[in-house]
Amino acid sequence: MVIENGGTSLSRSGISIIRDTLIRLGNRDTFMKHLYRFVLLSIVLVAQAHAWSLFSGGDTEERFPGMGGDFTLRSADGPVSLQDFRGKLVLIYFGYTSCPDVCPTSLGALSSALKKLSDDEMARIQPLFISVDPDRDDLEKLQAYAAYFHPRMIGATADLPYLEKLAKRYGAFFRKAPVEDSNMGYAIDHSSTIYIVNGDGKLVDMIQHGGSVKRILQHIQAALKE
Repeated sequence: MVIENGGTSLSRSGISIIRDTLIRLGNRDTFMKHLYRFVLLSIVLVAQAHAWSLFSGGDTEERFPGMGGDFTLRSADGPVSLQDFRGKLVLIYFGYTSCPDVCPTSLGALSSALKKLSDDEMARIQPLFISVDPDRDDLEKLQAYAAYFHPRMIGATADLPYLEKLAKRYGAFFRKAPVEDSNMGYAIDHSSTIYIVNGDGKLVDMIQHGGSVKRILQHIQAALKE
């Protein structure tokens, strides 16, 4: 499941429609499960909408106050820190290699946008894929997955508690979702956003899921000019 940044409100009419439909079907337990998940995701979406609203196009230091920040992760080539890329534009995406559709779609669009950059522009960029599934994404698998989308993309991860804190700082969200009758055992519901961090290590932009290649390219080139 993808959870996009953007505005939302807890709609009473929406709850009523779900409730009436399910109760007519005689499945009150199912209604309660859907209601719980609806409320939870609505809270997350409202929080992300607030973070998104902070982006006003003004001074980069004031766009996302209190969000982002440095971190250190594990990769196949050793520790990876945001500080390692000072002077470069870092493009961060949270996901996992077993993601059936959202991650491939977003990373595929990002890859296509990166291919349209000049060599000089690409030299100033570092794409980074952060796995939120450290139990299944070993470092070699993670790096191969990242490199499939772009040879310069780094795949990295960390222990789950660290990832949860890091995701929260960037306004991202993820959680395990059990999958019945599947060898996978579980999927991961997660937000799908490309975070742009400037050469000073500050979060300066977010590209929502579903953005076209052209739109992603525009965001990246605009950040390069700042």
